[in-house]
Amino acid sequence: MSKKIAVLLTNDFEDSEYVEPVQAFKEKGHEVTIIEMEKGKNVKGKQEKIEVVIDESIDDVSHGEFDVLFIPGGFSPDILRADERFVRFAKAFMEAKKPVLAICHGPQLLITAKTLEGRDVTGYKSIHVDLENAGANLHDKEVVVCQNQLVTSRQPEDIQAFVQESLRIIG
Repeated sequence: MSKKIAVLLTNDFEDSEYVEPVQAFKEKGHEVTIIEMEKGKNVKGKQEKIEVVIDESIDDVSHGEFDVLFIPGGFSPDILRADERFVRFAKAFMEAKKPVLAICHGPQLLITAKTLEGRDVTGYKSIHVDLENAGANLHDKEVVVCQNQLVTSRQPEDIQAFVQESLRIIG
């Protein structure tokens, strides 16, 4: 069954951590919606090879419209977590126990949403201390699945395992 996937994204995302999972989600028939501050805006990946047009403004969507949340890494999650609208959006998915997929620096948004206490997670090595300080149970593994809801991975080299577990969780 096709799922509606919300992707929180802004400039300086990690190109491969956006492109490869989104391509895999679309190949499985899932509907992907890219959300940022401004609909129609172009955002660029960190490597400046990928440009993405934003589908919706955060002001025009609600978590209830979507089945899954995907947060690619790079600097994008750190930029987005400074905006309370994105923090509330991410928190709503965690509280509703909907699937949340976060790779590399993606969990930073979940740290700011204060939703990781007691959860099994991983992330990029530079945020390991932040994850522990947020009360998460840190595992330095390519992919960690917590309570059949939260899927996290560390870095671009983990994308294949991340995509495989993400697709398993979203069905």
